[in-house]
Amino acid sequence: MAAMVVAILAVYVLAGGTREDSRLDPGAGGADLILPRIPWEGGPSYWGNFAKAEKAGWTNLSFFPIVAWYDSVSNASETDFDKSLGINTYVGMPATVDSALLDAAGMYWIGGPLNATFTPSTPNWVGYFLDDEVDGRFPPAEGRSHLQALAAKVPPGFFSYANFTSMVVEGDLPAKDSEQYVNDYANVVSVDKYWYTIPQCSQLPYRNVLISPIAADHCRTASSYGKTITALRQRDASDGKLAPLWAFVENMTGADRPDTFGAYITPEQLQGAVFSSIIHEARGIVYFNQSLSGPCKSGNVFRDAQVVPGFCGDAQVQAVKRVNTMIRSLAPVINTQSYEWNFGEGLDTMLKVYNGSTYVFAMLDGASNPGDRSFKLPPGVGGKTVEVLDEGRVLPVQSDGHFTDRFDHEFSYHIYKVKI
Repeated sequence: MAAMVVAILAVYVLAGGTREDSRLDPGAGGADLILPRIPWEGGPSYWGNFAKAEKAGWTNLSFFPIVAWYDSVSNASETDFDKSLGINTYVGMPATVDSALLDAAGMYWIGGPLNATFTPSTPNWVGYFLDDEVDGRFPPAEGRSHLQALAAKVPPGFFSYANFTSMVVEGDLPAKDSEQYVNDYANVVSVDKYWYTIPQCSQLPYRNVLISPIAADHCRTASSYGKTITALRQRDASDGKLAPLWAFVENMTGADRPDTFGAYITPEQLQGAVFSSIIHEARGIVYFNQSLSGPCKSGNVFRDAQVVPGFCGDAQVQAVKRVNTMIRSLAPVINTQSYEWNFGEGLDTMLKVYNGSTYVFAMLDGASNPGDRSFKLPPGVGGKTVEVLDEGRVLPVQSDGHFTDRFDHEFSYHIYKVKI
């Protein structure tokens, strides 16, 4: 990830940002390491630019957006179930949903007013969803005009959100068009690219078109989700202003036709895709909540897991719950500004400091095979042992500041805590 950080920083500085700007940390992590910082948009403090989100608690260090894409709820048992999975936000709902149901559950809504119960004073209505995949549905000039018209209708106090296809992070669309899509209309953006379950990784000849290149033999891996976020950040940084980027992960499949279906994402792959995205600085997770092809079809995966006995997607939904529980417990850590540090070869890492400890989120780099990895701790970290969170393991730190651990699969992730 280090080379990508340098590339993003270079774009950011050339476009008008400064290295000093990127090192400001308004969060609660504390500047306890003498290392440069990863450029960011401000973490939770970013939401202070929008009165609705700020009042709803989005500036809280413990809040991390976890979104269900096109869910539906009709009663408290359904919102309670979604909340038990770690979901806290909805995008896409039927017009029958009463805003009071969401407010009572502490669930947030991003979209337009579904009905008369949604008013500017609705507490948990925080943002407007502009549109989905405009880059894939319109020629660039028409798409920009379409988004501009939608953005102009967003009332004061609300933030705006747009999702794009992977075209904006690939080389087929002119870079200027991609950069305008990403930067000019919405306050938070995402890209949907379902690496585990779409055909691209298997198609011949293989097209390596992402601006963060992915080799064919590592295409269908968790690391590709993180590289998508890095590519999106390159587009985002081109205007010298950074915004939150959210990551899409399928909870079953991203394939939408029988001829494109290959397999469902496994529970382990799902969790790896989520953490790869976070390691690459995703500020929110959006779960694609439909299964439109294959033998386990569902228009609402989360709801079917609640009401259908023995639902065929239960294992994936439980994986969503497990990984979201981990995210929620670590949100105060994740929501601080990351440090730049190269821990060693064959690794993707994110380094944080919180309450006197360093936290290292680690996976494989998407260019090497599973196995043992050696970590070199940065200067200023003096702990003699490494706690592996949620695994019940403790690793020794060698006298030269190294420790070693094993990654059994491409989707394996470990989170380490070391006292400073």
